[in-house]
Amino acid sequence: MREIAELNKIASQVRRDIVRMVFDAQSGHPGGSLGCADFMTALYFSVMNHDPKFNMNGQNEDVFFLSNGHISPVFYSVLARSGYFPVAELATFRKLNTRLQGHPTTHEGLPGIRVASGSLGQGISVACGVALAKKMDEDQSLVYALTGDGELQEGQIWEAAMFAAHNKIDNLIVTVDWNGQQIDGSNNQVCSLGDLPGKWRTFGWEVLETSGNNMADLINTLQKAKELKGNGKPIVVLMKTEMGYGVDFMMGSHAWHGIAPNAEQLSNALAQLPETLGDY
Repeated sequence: MREIAELNKIASQVRRDIVRMVFDAQSGHPGGSLGCADFMTALYFSVMNHDPKFNMNGQNEDVFFLSNGHISPVFYSVLARSGYFPVAELATFRKLNTRLQGHPTTHEGLPGIRVASGSLGQGISVACGVALAKKMDEDQSLVYALTGDGELQEGQIWEAAMFAAHNKIDNLIVTVDWNGQQIDGSNNQVCSLGDLPGKWRTFGWEVLETSGNNMADLINTLQKAKELKGNGKPIVVLMKTEMGYGVDFMMGSHAWHGIAPNAEQLSNALAQLPETLGDY
């Protein structure tokens, strides 16, 4: 397992990738991507058993589904940095004929992408299907999914939650990016989520909570989640993050959900994020 300091260095480079990609395209979603950079780094560089050679079926390896597909910059950066495709390809983000669409798609055959996502609410349902298939195949590996907290306002999320508990899909770990923000404002302003841990417990899930911007806490919690596999319940990790984490003027505001920085803001952001692996 990689050391926490090394993972933090990788996460810093991932954040640099995010702000540069969104700036270069003058389009994209930096806020949630920055907030989830630690989680995605932990997942792909420490927690998951996965193969960058990429088998679409994902047999005998852990697989991940990004339900909140608009935070594709962080997904693409982590995939490239962990060897799925050349890091230089990050420069094509949201460009004409690129494989790196604004929301992940499968028709261009980008390694690491198993399902198109971005129509919010669908990712847990997909993950349930794959997790059930693994159980039927006696495949002992895990299925991971990430969803946004604003996304929990979609009814399909709770249909999937009921389905997973009813079918005892206990090889599934869902993480919720609980940053309290969505495109139109805070969750509480748009549609309050209420007692989120209580909701998931009532739906029959094992519930863990963690800081999503503290690498040590993340690794510890995700390891605990893995240990709950096989106990008859699906597992959810409620992950408290701050939108825009790592860039002071983006932090904590829904305003950076889906806008690109200008040249001055890019320079300011990069000055706060150490370059550790080399820019693309």
